Amino acid sequence: MSSPSRLSRWLATDWSQWLYPGPRRSFTPEEMARGGSQPWPVNIDHYVYVNLIVLLAVNTSIQRQWVWVWPVVLGLGWATLAVARWLWRAPTSRRLNLACWVVALLVLAIAIGLIKTGMRDQMDAQFPLMLAIMTSVVSAWWLLTLFRVQQISARLRELDEQDAALRLSTRLAAAQIQPHFLFNTLASLQHWVDTGDARAAPLLRDFTGYLRATLPMFEREQQPLADEMAMVQRYLAIMQARLGKRLRYTLDVAPDVAATELPPGLVLTLVENAIAHGIEPQLGGGHITVRAARDGTAVRIQVADDGPGLAPGWRDGVGLANTRRRLHHAQPLATLALTDHHPGCLATLTLPCP
Repeated sequence: MSSPSRLSRWLATDWSQWLYPGPRRSFTPEEMARGGSQPWPVNIDHYVYVNLIVLLAVNTSIQRQWVWVWPVVLGLGWATLAVARWLWRAPTSRRLNLACWVVALLVLAIAIGLIKTGMRDQMDAQFPLMLAIMTSVVSAWWLLTLFRVQQISARLRELDEQDAALRLSTRLAAAQIQPHFLFNTLASLQHWVDTGDARAAPLLRDFTGYLRATLPMFEREQQPLADEMAMVQRYLAIMQARLGKRLRYTLDVAPDVAATELPPGLVLTLVENAIAHGIEPQLGGGHITVRAARDGTAVRIQVADDGPGLAPGWRDGVGLANTRRRLHHAQPLATLALTDHHPGCLATLTLPCP
């Protein structure tokens, strides 16, 4: 019973590594550009050259009889490192095996040349050393290639995990601007329906349109400014229905910036923040202005209110902290600044032009 089992295991073994060793995974140019940007470690060059120089310096027989060996050995060291850098740039089994077979054929050609030139005794004496050097070089290339493949694979996994975490963070951050607004709106809608208030139908239409506009936030990493402003307009219409004459607003978006991409919910968060801190605390309410226009090499989006302005020693809340983090991950060159507007507060979002 054991023989068939051993035979089946033997037949199932991948024997290709004996003839064609090296990593089975190969990377696309896009994967190399994304995860293979690590520079060649120059300390390897220093290590190899120092060891070669020390080896040649302590060998007295080379100093007396084989002075020409110095440039040959250092040249071979340079060639070995050149191949190693070549493998570092593209660590594939094809390259590794090509390099190994070239070295094997080179050693064989040298051995045949020594024999044909009548130096068989020197060849017999030096051939074990040549084989040892060849084996060391090939083994070093093989280990370097495997290490490089694992390094790139680990980096790609790390980037994938970062992207997944960022997408989750974006969805969670988007979700944080939803619950209190949704529940308050539903409570107002239910009350108006129960009391037969005429404001119920317009609020329901605006609320339905708002939900249609906001649901894609959980699917997208970025969206056009035009879609963002449609969501903001629905939100302001709902808040105006709830706050009445206490809330007034103006939207002014230049047509040439409507296609500007930004993380979903950024402007909405700034508008929410303006209402919560600039409009609702005042008995008479106030006015919110949202403007977006091109300013030189950037698109500038401003959300202004005429409320009490920034409190002394103010700090970012959860919404603004999430907004900054999402903005930094999506567009590292973009900025968000909050300043006193006299009266009120001005939030300025600056995005680099595409």
